[in-house]
Amino acid sequence: MRTPTTSSWRSRAAWTNGCGWSKRISTPKGDPTVPRSSVREELLSAGLETLHRRGFNATSVQDITDAAGAPKGSFYNHFESKEALAAEAVRRYREKGRVRLSILQDAKLPPLRRLRKYFESLNQAVVEAGFSAGCLLGNFGAELSTQSSLVRKQVREAFAGWCDAIALVIAEAQKEDAISGTLSPQALAEFVVHAWEGAMVRAKVEKGRAPLDLFLKVTFSKILA
Repeated sequence: MRTPTTSSWRSRAAWTNGCGWSKRISTPKGDPTVPRSSVREELLSAGLETLHRRGFNATSVQDITDAAGAPKGSFYNHFESKEALAAEAVRRYREKGRVRLSILQDAKLPPLRRLRKYFESLNQAVVEAGFSAGCLLGNFGAELSTQSSLVRKQVREAFAGWCDAIALVIAEAQKEDAISGTLSPQALAEFVVHAWEGAMVRAKVEKGRAPLDLFLKVTFSKILA
């Protein structure tokens, strides 16, 4: 298992979000005082939201251009294919999660408390989304890993950066003896991310938060303890 240095953790973790949610804020139309974003930005924003909600194979280019309020022909002026937009959507999804990631960097809180607060925030986002969209990384990982090497590469990098961000905080907690040092920070971080992804999928299936609550209970009473 790779054991990146603190500097390599920080370089990859600096802009990753793990799972965020891709609710689109539409550009107001018809108001000359509000500048419209570029067509490319409209397509990317609409594409991210639509792909997250419906999945890659259930979303057409027409669906994306309709959601963006753009002519279908304009799509290929900005993206070579739906696959290319999907890969860019993963990058944008990571960027959108910077606010949530800041929870892990809040030096005012002990590291273990930061970790719990972070996952509580993720869980609440799943609940508020009605147990529907889930995590784009997990969704694309399941749907596209054998279909698109381009998207798989972006998802793989996103997961790696997410794990690194969590590993940094686990390392802090281990230095304070708040978490056992039996396993490496990276091993614990990757296991916890895997566990949360599974809990999130089960919550979608059950349409309820019990799997997410169980994740918190077991993780913070047994795994990160």
